[in-house]
Amino acid sequence: MAATTRRHTIKADYVVNCGGMWARQFAERHGVCVPNQAAEHYYLVTEPMADVDRTGPSGSSDSTGTLEADLAVTRLPARWADATGLAPRFGDADAADPFLVVATDTAHRHVEALLRREIGGDEVAFADVTGGLAQLALQGPRSRDILRAAVSGADDGDVVAGLPFRGVATATIGYCAQVLIARITYVGELGFELFVPAEHAVDVYDVLTAAGADFGLAPAGLKALSGLRLEKGYRDFGHDVDNCDTPYDVGLGFTCDFSKEFNGRAKCLEHKAAPRRRRLVSVALDDPAAFAHHGEVVYRDGVVVGDVRAASYGHAVGGAVGLAMVAPGGGAAATKKWIDGGDWAVDVAGTMVPARATLGPLYDPKGLKIKG
Repeated sequence: MAATTRRHTIKADYVVNCGGMWARQFAERHGVCVPNQAAEHYYLVTEPMADVDRTGPSGSSDSTGTLEADLAVTRLPARWADATGLAPRFGDADAADPFLVVATDTAHRHVEALLRREIGGDEVAFADVTGGLAQLALQGPRSRDILRAAVSGADDGDVVAGLPFRGVATATIGYCAQVLIARITYVGELGFELFVPAEHAVDVYDVLTAAGADFGLAPAGLKALSGLRLEKGYRDFGHDVDNCDTPYDVGLGFTCDFSKEFNGRAKCLEHKAAPRRRRLVSVALDDPAAFAHHGEVVYRDGVVVGDVRAASYGHAVGGAVGLAMVAPGGGAAATKKWIDGGDWAVDVAGTMVPARATLGPLYDPKGLKIKG
């Protein structure tokens, strides 16, 4: 269980010319306390834990090499874990490595059962801390400026300014001296996710909104979040990826570190070596007036090749965007050449709307904005 990715996070947030803030307990949280060294525990997840406080995605695989869950795993700063009392205790606290595991809302109980079945017992202590934490997602090009204006500790402004992508730190905001800050995003822009003890959630929210008044901060809902993450091609387990998909079907092969043992490792190696018979691609409709939801049939060169799994409107792209699973059929491989070389269309309520398809993100494909 003590593992996390060393690469990109599957998180992103974007707001035009200001910052956007999601105040939500939308994702379910589990506190996990792992004894000894993190390197000893790799069974459930597919990538090792970094040696510093980081947050990032980790794919969980079953024995068939398909996805079990999509988790964000954070090594918690000892100061935060001790001060909040949220991390479960395991023997000698000084010898334990506390982690925060964030699962999607659709997989809350599934992940809890998975933890209990696979790593419960004498090796790991864990607790569901969803009710004890609120999450505030502060996202957008001005998010760093807003956060620096909101923190009040002596050195907190410098901590925020110097926090690297996927870095984790603590700071004081309002009456809460232990706000956990992760520089991470689910919408494709510079952003931060704040984990706050529930009793301080309203106070911290009020301080953030007051600090953001001069920067154009505005609340943003989950429909906005959906459009933003789909422009960036970020996956959502339980919606556009599920336990019938392999990591390589859906572009998550980078989460597999084969230098370590994990559930489904042998099958994942087979999937990696095999041709990609189907691929999850980003699609964008050419007609800005057309709108897609999900389930629309996708055509390549006039032939049905798949369907849209999730869609919304992408204001930065200028039209409806989504993720679609496509396959050429007949045992052929869904290569990049096959994807780039076709004429694509989506059937929207009986109207064939021309579209484009790509393996990469539709917005900021090099990821420069999230690391700026």
